[in-house]
Amino acid sequence: MRSLAIQLSLLLGLTVLTPAKSQNSTKTLNAAQVMELVRKFHPVAIQAGIHINKAQADLVTARGGFDPVLGAYVSRKRFEGTNYYSRASPEIVIPTWYGIEVHSGIDNYTGERLDPTMTKGQSAFLGVSVPLAQDLLMDKRRAFLKQARIFRSLADTEQRLVLNDLLMDVMDAYWQWVSYYNQYLIVQTNVAINTQRLDFVRKSLLNGERAAIDTIETLAQLQSFQYQQNQYRLEFRNAGLQLSAFLWKDTGEPYTLPETVIPPADWDNEQDIKDFDLDLSSLLSAASQTHPQLRTYDFKLGALDIERKLKFQQLLPKADFRYNHLSKGYNALASAGEYTIFDNNYQYGFKFEIPLRLSAGRGEYKKVQLKIQETRLAQRQKQLDLEVKVRQYYNEFNTLRAQISLQNLNYANYQQLVEAEEVRFSNGESSLFLINSRENKALEARQKLIELKTKYFKIAYALQWSAGLLD
Repeated sequence: MRSLAIQLSLLLGLTVLTPAKSQNSTKTLNAAQVMELVRKFHPVAIQAGIHINKAQADLVTARGGFDPVLGAYVSRKRFEGTNYYSRASPEIVIPTWYGIEVHSGIDNYTGERLDPTMTKGQSAFLGVSVPLAQDLLMDKRRAFLKQARIFRSLADTEQRLVLNDLLMDVMDAYWQWVSYYNQYLIVQTNVAINTQRLDFVRKSLLNGERAAIDTIETLAQLQSFQYQQNQYRLEFRNAGLQLSAFLWKDTGEPYTLPETVIPPADWDNEQDIKDFDLDLSSLLSAASQTHPQLRTYDFKLGALDIERKLKFQQLLPKADFRYNHLSKGYNALASAGEYTIFDNNYQYGFKFEIPLRLSAGRGEYKKVQLKIQETRLAQRQKQLDLEVKVRQYYNEFNTLRAQISLQNLNYANYQQLVEAEEVRFSNGESSLFLINSRENKALEARQKLIELKTKYFKIAYALQWSAGLLD
């Protein structure tokens, strides 16, 4: 009888060591490798990069509002042999940041029926257009460019947010995959032990040392473990498919994880989380200051503040002033310095208008103020939600750490009971029923320990995710 206990102990040791040895010829996949693959090749991660490029293109478009514009106006009228007029007027307009436009051009008027206000022959001008009220501090060109810069930064933050959520999803799938694989391994060990035990009991029955009912007892236990083995193998394979949904090749094709790829043997050594920030105050600070979801609200508020300034311009009267310095010939500066600006060789115009009730301006300005208020409220609520999540995951993480220590002791105690029962069984002082009962309890304790450990790692990643650090 003692030889059976020795054989079973040796078999258990060999079975536990086999996976570690077999991994030398089997590919393993750890959490860091999975995250790196997702960052590089997952379509959602690539789309986030494309979104950044689109925001950069929008920024280039907005800068186009300040590009110099070259134009020309050419016209001529001839009727019944009379050359009424001929006009050629090329002009360049250079927008500047503060709404002022610098323009210069030349005119060439010829003909017999010219408008008296036109200067016959060749002339040139150099001048400016200045908004005196509306559009002086903010206009559409400046607003679009400022907002485009904000949206370019927003695209970077949204990429962080997308990766933060995507990596959390893949870590959920990864640790579920790890859990089912290790559940499968320990049940596989129990199947091997009970197969050996059934062989021993059958031999004892032939030798007249055991009753026939003992073989049924042993066989029932073996079949129970075989059922669990098949079930966990199925769960492991399906978990692999769930994990495969996040894995893509560098060619842009989906990758199906083969069953020959397994988690590393030292999956529970905390190597993957050694660089994680696990301090509560630091995590709360990161969540409130750098979390990409909160940062998106900052950028949105910045864009809305620019819109508010633009809408405020609609409450001001439109007063535009245009001045040109004139010269004969094509040299716009030929007469510069000869006269003061309002003495000779000049042209100016002034335009003023204001809606009497300012209804459109007041309505648009009020609407953007309400948008800002709405966004700030949403930001405060989101900040509170994130803080609650961080605290919840932190509490769960510390509780799981304590639970794992307790469950380790619990499993060790059950394992000792199994070994003690096997010794008693080998001495003829116990029964298969008691061994099976002890073995089932030990298996349940071991399964619970694996569940707690994988959940512990999953919560560690969730804690980083809640603080916006998982990118």
